[in-house]
Amino acid sequence: MRRIEILTLEVGSTITKANGFVRRAGGGFDHVAQGFAPTSVASGDVGLGVDTALADLAATSGLDPAGAETFVNSSAAGGLRMTVHGLTLSMTARAAREAALGAGGIVKMVTAGELGDFELDEIRALRPNLVLLAGGVDYGEKAIVLANARKLASLASSGQAADAADSSDSSRRGLAVPVLYAGNAALRRPIEELFRAAGVELFVAENVFPDVDVLNVDPLRRLVHEAFGRHIVHAPGMARLATLTRHEILPTPGAVLRAAELFAEVAGDCLVFDVGGATTDVHSVTEGGAEWHSRLVEPEPRAKRTVEGDLGVYVNARHVVELSGDAAAEAHLEDLAALPATQREKALTRWLCEKAVSIGARRHAGVVSDLYTPTGRRQVVKGKDLTAVKWVVATGGALTKVEGAAECLRAVCTGAGRHLLPDPSATILVDAEYRFSALGTLAHAFPDDVRATFRQWIDAQASTARK
Repeated sequence: MRRIEILTLEVGSTITKANGFVRRAGGGFDHVAQGFAPTSVASGDVGLGVDTALADLAATSGLDPAGAETFVNSSAAGGLRMTVHGLTLSMTARAAREAALGAGGIVKMVTAGELGDFELDEIRALRPNLVLLAGGVDYGEKAIVLANARKLASLASSGQAADAADSSDSSRRGLAVPVLYAGNAALRRPIEELFRAAGVELFVAENVFPDVDVLNVDPLRRLVHEAFGRHIVHAPGMARLATLTRHEILPTPGAVLRAAELFAEVAGDCLVFDVGGATTDVHSVTEGGAEWHSRLVEPEPRAKRTVEGDLGVYVNARHVVELSGDAAAEAHLEDLAALPATQREKALTRWLCEKAVSIGARRHAGVVSDLYTPTGRRQVVKGKDLTAVKWVVATGGALTKVEGAAECLRAVCTGAGRHLLPDPSATILVDAEYRFSALGTLAHAFPDDVRATFRQWIDAQASTARK
């Protein structure tokens, strides 16, 4: 049996995927094998799902994955749950949230200003895996950020005390998780001393909002990835993932965004939809069009991710039906399946994909509104301008494994209206082999090969279009 050189494993909330690659002599990867299995989180051992996916890969391809260099991404075990705390909602809190989402975090709470008792109670109840503290431009406001640091350090200390007492009362428990600081540079030393005294692990990144209208999200994203790698191996049943690879384990959404960034370097501005069983992730890489740039009221990162936690085609299918306003569709939920096989099951999944893409696109896109000033009415834009997007890509199990993905994406390419969506001339690309997240996982070790693979993919698309 021939062997696979490079193996990627994606442990999702619903499905576990295995992809096999070999490197081309001239650069890039050939995708040679793939296997799927239901994720086995419920059993307490995700390794069971991994073993089944690898067996499926070997059976369908005739290739042996043993000994391959292995890379892993995961969104199982709840992903990386985060709370984000900034100084102002429209500036530092929003910037910190953008960075956390772009890195693959699941943001469960965002606060602005000084933390109050009720907010501290909510943090306790949420039990996040990572707390992100930001606030203040460099050498600006200090008092509120420092007060929040003291409260979070106290919360962490009380968490350790409760754990030591083995308290079963969740209301008495505090917070025993790492804290990440990405705020005013002038406060780094006192904040480091605060958390060191509290016995709390602290990660420090450059300020995510160092000056007015300046976003600096990449250093924070890298640090969130590092924190995720440490967290994921402690989640129930996830320890085995660390034994499968010598590389950093990445959050799946972060891998997809990284793939989108490299794709945009090669092909141009892009919009990527990853529709899953529980969520719909929307990723965009674009600066927007010149027509709308001067009307933006807030800075936007070039690479942006939004996660729609209520738009899934399996776990959240009923909620998608409710949002659609189509009461008759609820009767079809009896055909719901994690891995649709019959025509009825596939038809329902395709309909759910269409709704999830439509709703997710409009939530991600910038919105044009009227602002009335003393000199008259003018149009302003809040959010991400997608009008310069040249490529709209479908990835994820649902979109790539049922018919009609291209039509789902084409329906949101309506250009500038109330929402700044891609132009109808945008090229639709369906990741039929479901390799986008896998390539994003490989991008950290083989960026040039991933770029070359995308070039080959685009060339193949152009060749098909000419026929």
